[in-house]
Amino acid sequence: MFVERPVVKRTARAILLAPGNGRGRPAELILIKRTKPGQEPYWITPGGGVEPDVDRTVVDALHREVAEELGAEITDVVPAFVDTVSDPEETPGGVKVQHFFVCRLVSLNPRLRHGPEVEEPQGEYEIVRLPFTPEGVTSVEVVPPSLQAYLAANIEGVRSLLAPDLG
Repeated sequence: MFVERPVVKRTARAILLAPGNGRGRPAELILIKRTKPGQEPYWITPGGGVEPDVDRTVVDALHREVAEELGAEITDVVPAFVDTVSDPEETPGGVKVQHFFVCRLVSLNPRLRHGPEVEEPQGEYEIVRLPFTPEGVTSVEVVPPSLQAYLAANIEGVRSLLAPDLG
């Protein structure tokens, strides 16, 4: 029997692609390398929680979070992947839903970063670029693991989500 679990948190995250150089260099995936004191580093996509009092939509949250964490502007935002995980810390039986959107980088200026990650950091937040290839995506510990597996298996499909003929 299916029992619907309450969604206790929603996040918006960017599978953020910067173009290659057109001479055989692949597109790059922009990630944040998180290093917390006493823990091994891991790599996450830019993004964060949807704030109901601030964000009209999940996509609005995505734009806000990318601006805060990277000082970046994005375009061509297309839904790509959803990850649902149990969230017993928030509400027993509840879930956190992470919405992942593939999008293009318009501009990035780390000097424009702001928000809690910059003003009150809990460890380090380093902006990194990886080749958007199976080897690049699997060269570091991308979390959640389900996203890393999806990206590594679907490089061409994810890139095609930005194709001009999708309408």
